[in-house]
Amino acid sequence: MSARNCALKALNTWEDTSIYADEILSDLAKKFQLSSADRGLAQEIFYGTIRNLFLVDEIIEQLRRGRIKPGTQNVLRIGLYQIFCSGIANHAAVNETVNLARPHEKSLVNAILRNALRREEKFKSDITTWPLEDQFSHSRFLIKRWEKQFGETATRSLLKWNNTPPSVFARINHLAANKEALEKVELETESYSLGKEYPHFFQVKGAPNSEWLHEGLIYIQDPSTSHSCRLLDPKPGEVVLDACAAPGGKTGYLAQLMRNEGEIIATDSSSQRLKKTRENLERLGASQVDIREVDWTQGSCLAKDRQFDAILLDVPCTNSGVIRRRVDVRWRLQPDDFSRQAKLQSELLARVSNYLKPNGRIVYSTCSIDLEENEAVIESSGLQVEEVSRCLPWEDGYDGAFAALLRP
Repeated sequence: MSARNCALKALNTWEDTSIYADEILSDLAKKFQLSSADRGLAQEIFYGTIRNLFLVDEIIEQLRRGRIKPGTQNVLRIGLYQIFCSGIANHAAVNETVNLARPHEKSLVNAILRNALRREEKFKSDITTWPLEDQFSHSRFLIKRWEKQFGETATRSLLKWNNTPPSVFARINHLAANKEALEKVELETESYSLGKEYPHFFQVKGAPNSEWLHEGLIYIQDPSTSHSCRLLDPKPGEVVLDACAAPGGKTGYLAQLMRNEGEIIATDSSSQRLKKTRENLERLGASQVDIREVDWTQGSCLAKDRQFDAILLDVPCTNSGVIRRRVDVRWRLQPDDFSRQAKLQSELLARVSNYLKPNGRIVYSTCSIDLEENEAVIESSGLQVEEVSRCLPWEDGYDGAFAALLRP
């Protein structure tokens, strides 16, 4: 199966089901045994088309009035994404896309794509005058919400950010048993290190080193996720709760900061996600972690006399800070999701904070940039706000994140 054929099949599946894009692509790439290069091309075209859905649909509308069958629409979407949004050569974009069309529709697809090429410069000029939702393929309600919170200039910067393929970052895992190999990793990644602002993190150039991943020498993780862990500042010997732990990236970093001394209780409500968490933590050598299946929405979940020095509560959220990385998010979010999530987040914070020692501390964190899920939740919690850390993508250059250090 070619990369473009895989991208088309993935797009068709994505439109017809509720399965997440990354799961669809992963399954198809394995099924058809794509090479790493072909998988990379399939991902670029599939994810890029999803990120630019309104844009390519508006171009189709201007090139072809009237109804187009869904299958043909997706073929055109893939072709037009390549022409207007990628660095792929136009002749390859057109010829290979026409080959994806059904025999009786090849001439139609060819005509529309070649018409797009003839009008390419005019389209690119006109696009800058289109409404933001068409230019950047975001729902109008999201744009209006962000403009109200951050202003028009910042919102435009955020929209551009969300449409850019994400960089890959990794954390060096100092719990790894092979210290000689660890020194080699540190030496080879020194020039890509993010410095004092994000110790232990570096930007991955090219494909991640599979051997380093397998041996637990590194863990793929955005630097913004470290804000909450460093704000919690867990000490060796402390008893720590990671209340929403899966898939274990933050748990592993907490264990590293504690030098595997003390105890971490890591909980999550999904047995499947906890299976992945266990695998990750075992590979990372986080030996102090006790993994438990706990649903914090169901009242008291641990022994009432269980008390913790520190708690990390990384709550479920709208993921509005990681739209660039999670391509489905912008199309799944609905206006009432923010208030619904904020209600759940407040309930979780109230419930989990009952397990703090009298002089304990809790870090509330999200990967949302929305005030309703962040500042509004902690301000209404009744807890003392000691310090707040934010990461705004258009300012900081990493995924969006929020973390607040709270005390009883």
